[in-house]
Amino acid sequence: MMRRLLELLACTLGLGALAAALGEPDGLALLGSAVGAVLWFVFDALRARRVLDWLRHASAATPPDAVGVWAEVVERARKSFKTLNRKARKSEARLQEFLAAIQASPIGVVLLDKSSSIEWSNFTAAQHLGFDTKRDLRQPIRHLVRDPSFIDYLMQGDHSASVEIDGRDATPGHPQRISINLYLYGKGRRLMLTREVTALELAEAMRRDFVANVSHEIRTPLTVVSGFIETLLTLDLSEPERRQYLELMGTQSQRMQSLVSDLLTLSRLEGSPVPGVGEWIDAQAMLLQVVSEAQALSEVLGSGPHQVWAQSGPAFQIAGARAELHSAMSNLVNNAVRHTPAGAQVRVGWCLANDGGAEFYVSDDGPGIEAEHLPRLTERFYRVDRSRSRETGGTGLGLAIVKHVAQRHGGQVLIESVPGQGATFRIILPPSRVLSSD
Repeated sequence: MMRRLLELLACTLGLGALAAALGEPDGLALLGSAVGAVLWFVFDALRARRVLDWLRHASAATPPDAVGVWAEVVERARKSFKTLNRKARKSEARLQEFLAAIQASPIGVVLLDKSSSIEWSNFTAAQHLGFDTKRDLRQPIRHLVRDPSFIDYLMQGDHSASVEIDGRDATPGHPQRISINLYLYGKGRRLMLTREVTALELAEAMRRDFVANVSHEIRTPLTVVSGFIETLLTLDLSEPERRQYLELMGTQSQRMQSLVSDLLTLSRLEGSPVPGVGEWIDAQAMLLQVVSEAQALSEVLGSGPHQVWAQSGPAFQIAGARAELHSAMSNLVNNAVRHTPAGAQVRVGWCLANDGGAEFYVSDDGPGIEAEHLPRLTERFYRVDRSRSRETGGTGLGLAIVKHVAQRHGGQVLIESVPGQGATFRIILPPSRVLSSD
């Protein structure tokens, strides 16, 4: 401020002195002082105008030339601009990080305005509901999602519950279910969250089917055992009849025990860590063991011995859980013995694949399996012939166990069969699980 006063005094006094030197000292001096003051105010106003224009329109990087108090104003404003720009950049970066996090979320997010038009959406919601995040911006959501149940949900005032609709990729053979929730926020705006619940619904359906199957499988032997117990308690039976009933009760008890054992095996497989590669097992030694057990089973069945052959193959080791691999191999060989007629051949062996992996195979000369049954054979409790499976002591869980063991070791199960020409079951193990002796 002092500098401006000095500038004003210098201008007025200077012009006044100049005018006094040119003519009448008093009159011209006063006039010169007035003109100097006016000129100073004009120049000061022009400087102020440049500063104001810069404050309104220019960027902080190009301040105007200024002197005196206006230079100080410009400098302070420039520093304020830099501070504000720095804060704005940080806020923009945080906003972009937040939006990127929402974009990466498996939950769909849609922001709706007062008229239920799309203000913003992430890609997950667009995939769930079948619209475009850019093209359909500002479009009413009811024009894009026309499911009647969703329209009713959108129009009603109570959004405490969710609504489920078919997703964009839903087909008759491959369902897709999307759960939608609406939440009020701001002044009349709504937040819409979408979530795919197909897997949850399928899991719930599988749980219901599993409980129903287990109940059905246990009910039959329990009914038989209960009936025989009642018979033994109420009737006066001869010793041969009592022995016959007790043997049948023992068979049904053994069937229930096998079912419980397989259920516990499945539960353990699903809840335990994946086997490591710390234990290496001789493949041929395990092969001979399961073949010997299958031959003993063939004798026990009483329908006549089967020709169970251990095929010669390369010497190598496999890495994994010994008990799991033994269980899977035994299940395949025992199934072949149980489901083929007496005298049929069952060939069991190992071979190495070109990629360094290994293949355990069981091939039989049995009746074979129709093609429509092959994709479902590894499902729990799935049986091609239920009555025949029960007669041979099967629980319907053996191939499900085999599939789980193979998957836990990074492999898979392949099944080939032609009706009337037998069947071949294979467990494929990856190269990381195989150590060749060559």
